Order: sequence, then structure tokens, then C-alpha cells
Amino acid sequence: MCGIAGIFTLNGVTAVDRETIRSMTRAIAHRGPDGEGFFFGPGVGLGHRRLAIIDVAGGQQPILNEDESVALVFNGQIYNYRALREELLAAGHIFRTQSDTEVIVHAWEEWGASCVKRLRGMFAFALYDGRRNVLFLARDRLGKKPLYYSVLTNGDLIFGSELKALLAHPLAEKRLDPFAVDNYLAFGYVPDPQTIYRGIHKLPPAHTLEVQRHAPTPNPQRYWRLSMIPANCDEREAVDELRHRLDEAVRIRLMSEVPLGAFLSGGVDSSGIVSSMARQTTAPVKTFALDFDEGGASELHHARRIAELYGTDHKEACVQMDPLETYLAQAAIFDEPFADSSSVPTFEVSRLARQRVTVALSGDAGDEIFAGYRRYRWHARTDRLRRALPEGLRRSAFRTLGAAYPKLDWAPQWLRAKTTLNEIAVNAAEGYFRSLCKIDDAARWRLYTPQMRQAIIGQHPCEIIAGAMREVDSDDPVTCAQYADLVTYLPGDILAKVDRASMAVSLEIRAPLLDHELVEWAGTLPSSLKLRGTEGKYILKRTLEPFVPGENLYRRKEGFTTSLASHFRGAGNRTLRSALTSDLMVDSGLFDLPAVDSILDAHESGMRDNSQILWTLLMFAGFLEKVHFAGTPEARVPRLTLGSSSDAHEGDKASQGSKKAAIRSTAPI
Repeated sequence: MCGIAGIFTLNGVTAVDRETIRSMTRAIAHRGPDGEGFFFGPGVGLGHRRLAIIDVAGGQQPILNEDESVALVFNGQIYNYRALREELLAAGHIFRTQSDTEVIVHAWEEWGASCVKRLRGMFAFALYDGRRNVLFLARDRLGKKPLYYSVLTNGDLIFGSELKALLAHPLAEKRLDPFAVDNYLAFGYVPDPQTIYRGIHKLPPAHTLEVQRHAPTPNPQRYWRLSMIPANCDEREAVDELRHRLDEAVRIRLMSEVPLGAFLSGGVDSSGIVSSMARQTTAPVKTFALDFDEGGASELHHARRIAELYGTDHKEACVQMDPLETYLAQAAIFDEPFADSSSVPTFEVSRLARQRVTVALSGDAGDEIFAGYRRYRWHARTDRLRRALPEGLRRSAFRTLGAAYPKLDWAPQWLRAKTTLNEIAVNAAEGYFRSLCKIDDAARWRLYTPQMRQAIIGQHPCEIIAGAMREVDSDDPVTCAQYADLVTYLPGDILAKVDRASMAVSLEIRAPLLDHELVEWAGTLPSSLKLRGTEGKYILKRTLEPFVPGENLYRRKEGFTTSLASHFRGAGNRTLRSALTSDLMVDSGLFDLPAVDSILDAHESGMRDNSQILWTLLMFAGFLEKVHFAGTPEARVPRLTLGSSSDAHEGDKASQGSKKAAIRSTAPI
């Protein structure tokens, strides 16, 4: 696993500042502690940080072709590189290394932009072709590896594996995007292709961007789309096929010249991966498990059961976690606000694994691919009701019931019907959006300053889910929800979390369940083989029954996270209040501090569990401190304000004057 960065001049062949490239590359040194490399050509500079996995001795980057007219920097792993290498050798290409990286160089020469369709693996890369005067950027089908890019005011295009690489460029602008801020508070992450900053973009999964000098910057082009048209499928045949495909996906991810292991939570996905590894290797698999010391029952015994069954070389840790002590470190890792609290244990288990291995396999994406989330079951039920009732009656009656029903955060689950009633009143996409939403529309609106409200008029985060559901070639509610997750939540939350948390400690993560050929096959399974009654991941569990104990397969699903509610009461509430009503939050110009105080008070009283809202706000506060307002005092000077007049800014500041005796100028967006 590696980190890449670079500059490509669009307006002419002007010299690229070498020190700037080096600064951009140094900013992501954690992604590649084993070395760095650079390529400089006419109007182009490419930088690379290496984590050596394959061809440790000879795989340094950038990699060049035979006449050095093509240069490549690459982050990822190509699992079918040996077969591609043989094909390209037969076509006359000359290889200098044994690395998977060099295959991409010659694949570009042979097949051009369509070379990405031949690659099986995880990747983000930048390729410069001097003969064609082209920069070509690409990202893997499911978004396992990240890639950011921006066109600067001087006309240069810059790119990097993480946002911090781009922010190391002196001309990169930190202008907050109010739509991205609203999307963040809705989803808990900033969805592709947005970033928190205007003018900086994520290349979406399954997209390429081909850029040529003296031409308008083109839009990213999509090269792959998952089909989910169900095929006729016998359950026994599906079990046999899935077992074969899963074992193959694991097998090709075992290639490594450095120590390799696996995360083991004891759940369905990680247990299945470890069982397959153990059946295909001779040495004991190195496994790693983590638990939080929160006074409750430990979950480590589930992992131990699998470790003992397969004789793994097992290491585990039980750590204490105070979110108020970790949020700033998390903010520094992610560069933009990110509110999935499971990033904390993901980082801790990555740090545990990195003590003994350089590569770890994980069970990520089993829930999205095989319908493991409970929300799929609830979405299917509400959609059946939605379709059975006349639209006019449904919208009026259930909207009224939802508005009247109290929000009983303190009550047992079966009494908390407000969300379900509200979901039935709206269409399927909006209903599913509400089940995902971290902070609902009304609550977000109450949180914002008048300036921020004005700036997001016309913004509808729900449209991201609706757009995804319009793409899918099915009207089955479970399939539609799965597809929406696969193109939004999976790359925006799950894969971003795993990539940043693991690469922060220079650990490569491989996810066999995200093998695109396995995903394509699973997409053709009818939803009845994924969600059977109340049992999610039905076909995966049936497949694993000979290898994984029933206590692991059929236990209640536990999220890889820690409870936040108790941390945010008492002394924690006072500390949290200080962070959420700080000068930096005021300077952002985004949040109404009395509204924030009200949320804190309701949580402290115990009548509301506002921990999700508070963590989301806390991570935004951490982003402001560690990224947005970090650096020199000049970083605090506004570049672009939300309002349209100085009167608007003064009015907004005066409205919060009772909360802060001294409020500096409203900060940029």
C-alpha cells in the first residue's frame, strides 16, 4: 500500500516546483514508510511513498515504460497481475521488475484508458504519457483506495491519496462547501465526489479522469456499474458457488513478501475469512481482536472460539477509550469531518496488528453485499406497507401520526415507533435516507446560523440516496437499499474509515468480500437468498456452516464501536460543551450556539440520547482545529463568507454575542 501525489500543468509546459511535490508527498509519508520516489517531466511532477509488499527489492516507484515516455505512481494491489504480465509479454512488452505496478504501465500502452477494466484488485493511480501529453487518473470499482484532485487558480491540476497532500500545496484553498457541510451532518461523512472544500474533489469509485493540456478539464468517466438483476438460482448451487468464489478471493489476497494476518472479531464475515485462510495455508494464521473496557461483557470470547478452532496465532487487546481524548487525533487522520465512531476501534486494532504484520485481511462489506444490516429488514417491511396503502392516505395519516408520536429515546426499542411512522409517510428513497440519517433535516436546520441556512437553500441530502436508487436495475426494496449503500455508504464511510485508520499506522488491508468478480456474482442473487425472514446474510451463513460454529454465525450482530452516551454526561458534558461552543465553532459561522447548548442540555438530563449528534458535531470541531484553522494566524482570516453583505455577518455575530463575549470575524466557507 502506498501514497501518491502530483502536479500537472494545464495551461502550458511550465516547470513544476520540486519542493512542492516533496511537501505534498511528505504529508502522506505514513502511507509509505519504506521509501519515496519522484518523476519530473515537462510540466509534470509525480511523487510516491512506498509500503513494500510485492517485489520488495525491485518495485520502487515511479515505474516507467521501456522508453521512459510513460510514468506511473500507484496505490493498491493488482491480484491478477501475473496473468496480465504473461499476456503483455506475449504482445512484446519488456518488463524490468516483478511488481504488479509495472503491469499497469504496459496495460496502458496496450489498451489505453480501457486498461482499468482488465485490473482485478484495489487501486488508485496517476499515469503520465509524454507522447500523448496526457495525465490519466483512475480509481478501483468499489472505491477501496482514495484519490483527490483539484484545479488551482493558476491552472495546475493537483492530486493525492489524501486531502492533506493537496492542502500541502500553497495554492490549495480552504473554502468550506456549505452543501458538503450539510451532507456531512446528514450522513456522518462527505459523500463522493464532494469534499468538505469547494474546488477539491474525490474521484468517484469506478471512474477515470483523462486530462490533456490546453483543453477543458473533462468530467470523470464511469467505466463500471454493478448490475443487480436477479438470476434463477438454486440454493444448493449458490452455496457451492459462493464457497468456491470466497476461497478464491481469499487465496489471491494471500500473496505477499511481508508478514500477513487477519482481523478477527468473531462475527460472520471475519470468521469466514479466517476459516478460508486457515484451510489454504500451512502456517498458523496471525489473527487480531480488540475489545473496549467499558464495564460490560467482553465480546472477545467469540474471536477466541475461532482462533482455537483453527489454531491461529492470536493476539488481542482490551483498551479504554475516552472519545473526548481521541477526537482530535481522529480528525487529523481523516482531514475532513468524519463521524463514524467505529473509526476509533478500527485504528486501535490496526495498531495492534501492525506490531506483527504489514498486511491484514478483513471481512469488510459482508453486510452491504449479503444484506446483513437490520435496516434492510425494516426497509423491506415499511416498503410493503407503503405499497399496500393509497399514497394520499399514507402521506397524510402517517405524517400526522409520526408528528404526534413522542420521541422515546429512553424507552425499549418496540416503543420507539416515531421513525417508522415517518418513514411510511414518504417515498422509499426518503424513507431509507431517514433510516441512515445521523441528524435529521429539522434538527440540522435548527443547528445552523441564518447565513448557513441561506447558503443551503436547494440542498437535499436525500437526493443522493434517491439518485442511487434510480440507477439500480431492480424495484426490490432490499436490492435498492443494498445498491444505495454500495455506491454511497460503502465508499464514503466504511472504506474511507478502514483506509485512513489502517494507513495511519502503515498497514495494508485487503477485503476478499470486495473482490469485484464476487460482488458481480452476488449482485445476481435474489434478495430472498440474502435476507430470509429476519436472518440477514442468509446464503453466506449457510455457506460457512461447515466451517464456523453456529454460536458465531447466528449470534446477535454487534457493531464495531463503543458507547458514547455515558462519556457525554457529567464531567464529559462540560468538556464537550467547551469544545462545541469554542471560538473556532463561532468562527466557522455555521452553528447556532444556543441550539448546540440545547442539545447538550437534553443529553445531560437523560431524556434524550443525543450522543450521535454530539459526536458528529465534535468531529467537526476537531476538523476545524486540526485542519481548517490549523497553521499560521493567517489561516484564521476569512477567504469567502457565507452571507452576501457585511450587515448579514454583523447580525449573525450579534445573535450569538451572549454566548461569547468576544467573537472574531465570521470565517470562510
